[in-house]
Amino acid sequence: MKRLIITSDDFGLSPGVNKAVEKAWRDGILTCASVMAGAAAFDEAVEIARRNPGLQVGLHLTLVQGSAVLPPNEIPGLVDAAGNFRDDPVAAGMRYFFDKGLRKQLEREIEAQIRRVKDASIPLTHIDGHLNIHLHPTVFSILGELMPRYGITSFRLSRERLLHNLAFNRERVAGKALERIIFGALSSHARPELKRMGIRHAGEVKGVLNSGRMNEAYLLNILDGLGEGVTEIYFHPGILPDGEITRRMPDYRHEDELAAITSPRVRHKLAALTIELTNYRGDSKQHV
Repeated sequence: MKRLIITSDDFGLSPGVNKAVEKAWRDGILTCASVMAGAAAFDEAVEIARRNPGLQVGLHLTLVQGSAVLPPNEIPGLVDAAGNFRDDPVAAGMRYFFDKGLRKQLEREIEAQIRRVKDASIPLTHIDGHLNIHLHPTVFSILGELMPRYGITSFRLSRERLLHNLAFNRERVAGKALERIIFGALSSHARPELKRMGIRHAGEVKGVLNSGRMNEAYLLNILDGLGEGVTEIYFHPGILPDGEITRRMPDYRHEDELAAITSPRVRHKLAALTIELTNYRGDSKQHV
């Protein structure tokens, strides 16, 4: 049996993202959303989650290109005076790995993000990360301590087949190859520990290599080649105009991605291929 998790990242980033998430859940194939605990529209995202209890919500752990939950004086090594993380993911990642003095601050901020979602009475069951920061070795070792403590049972293992992607989209070939190597290695590092802890993950995650460009045509093409078991496909839907979306991700095709996950053609193809929509809890969602 082929089962498919459809996730929206960046829930809580802005009103345009939040509106798109609710529309994609009510009118489309969305089954999960991953919320940014420190983002400006977090409270609105919580309200949307409460009035749509079937929508599963996870944590979109943010330690780069976003805002912290803790005040700057508690984590001065991670954020600027306004409480914002660095925008450069490579520079931030290097600091998190080599500066051992930052580990305690990372532990406090990561736990604070988990607690903020839990304290909003959202049954948090899975974790992924903004720019896949959750796979960073230092961050993952901290999550390995916190996930069992907070009852988190699922995790995004960001592995995607390069050749399957390139069969339908030949953009950024070199960049995609590098991302496949990096995230493949990080996923291989994390997988044995996830197995030891009994934390579930999808067999493959689509959206890693085509992030921000998951349009209807691409989605229809990749559905034919899904593997057996559980696959996750993640998107960045949004409704424009939205200043925060445009500032943060000017090259992402947010409205195209929303159109893909609300497309009748996609729903019909899922039915024709007998692909079951599900979430990280294993709940099924009817798509026709």
